[in-house]
Amino acid sequence: MPRIFRSNRVDTLGGPRIHSDARFREIAQGKILPMEEPGFFARLFGRR
Repeated sequence: MPRIFRSNRVDTLGGPRIHSDARFREIAQGKILPMEEPGFFARLFGRR
């Protein structure tokens, strides 16, 4: 017989996510970085 877990806490996983401003995300997690490092010519000419 499977065990059933019961709790009095509110289920936060099923609810909508709280909107967070991009600036708060940047402060908390840092700048968004590209997945690949720029190539030689991109670094040479300053393109990202």
